[in-house]
Amino acid sequence: MSADAPVVDPLAAERRARVSWARLVEPRDATAAALVAEHGHVEALAMLRRGAATLGRAATERLHGLDLEREWRATARSGARVVVPGDAEWPTGLDDLAIPPHCLWVRGTGDLAALTLRSVAVVGARSATAYGERVAAELGAGLAERGFTIVSGAAFGIDAAAHRGALAVDGRTVAALACGVDRAYPSAHADLLAEIREGGVVVSEVPPGSAPIRPRFLARNRLIAAMTRGTVVVEAGLRSGSLSTARRAIDCGRPVGAVPGPVTSVTSAGTNQLIREHQAELVSDTAEVAELVGDIGVDLAPVRRGDARPEDALREQPRQVWEALPRHGGMPAEQAGVLARLTPAEVLAALGELELVGMAERHGRGWRKTTLVDDTREGAVPSSDVAG
Repeated sequence: MSADAPVVDPLAAERRARVSWARLVEPRDATAAALVAEHGHVEALAMLRRGAATLGRAATERLHGLDLEREWRATARSGARVVVPGDAEWPTGLDDLAIPPHCLWVRGTGDLAALTLRSVAVVGARSATAYGERVAAELGAGLAERGFTIVSGAAFGIDAAAHRGALAVDGRTVAALACGVDRAYPSAHADLLAEIREGGVVVSEVPPGSAPIRPRFLARNRLIAAMTRGTVVVEAGLRSGSLSTARRAIDCGRPVGAVPGPVTSVTSAGTNQLIREHQAELVSDTAEVAELVGDIGVDLAPVRRGDARPEDALREQPRQVWEALPRHGGMPAEQAGVLARLTPAEVLAALGELELVGMAERHGRGWRKTTLVDDTREGAVPSSDVAG
């Protein structure tokens, strides 16, 4: 090759073909996916142009009106960039999808691949309750502080709460849209999307100008599931679209967590069902989500334990005697032995040990718990007060 020969981008033809396919067909189009899988994007497009392959009427009509220069101009006007497999910014998790996107439009200052390397999807109901929005915001903030990127769909309810939680702590977040990245959907979230783009990105697999129609939301959900390490559903009804995100995560081999809700709440019926059917692990806080989707042996959640109590350290027989003693009045050692089912010698030894550690004291001719020990905890069986 001559030293003066122009440098040709090996992805140029592939990039143009992928953008063409993204304009021609809807995401997850099975016919197009099969054709591309067999021949590749460039050759499959050439076959379509020369009539050696056919798609539906809509795709055929779009092919006649396809103008790639117009696509590039629209992309430039929106401040976006096109990302395809082979680019450094391509999230490799998308390759786990049965029908991956042809390409992505990415808008924002962040690097999509870097952002999704340690990320978690937080999704849920649009008609969320105050409880759900509070949990989503806390998860968004807590996970962001632990170095996770929050990925969601910028919808009302749980999605928006999760994004805002991350932004509140200067965390990173990614919004996946069912429309073009040049559109704000919902329009009320224009400011939120602008804030997301400042440190993160907004991403879509449909070209700029595309409208948010229902099938594209379901397609968008699979991107959220595949780009991330795992998915957490905070609130979801039985027909919630966020359940499809959970199912796609399962299909991709990603862990799924669900936040339980009141059994009387219709907005938690879907999350409770996921847990009941063992499709999701119950998670209740940031630490448990981090353990679910984080690095093995690193992002461990602390073991939950109740408050430590003085009686926890007692041996068995002193514990039995201590449980039998009253807090007021005094109990004869003989009666304590009967209640604890111990011999007189065992009772005296136990009382001596309890007195030594300050957990029992003499009262008249009997014994009682010291006033320093609180036996009013929930679940404690009260002892009878016996006068000394």
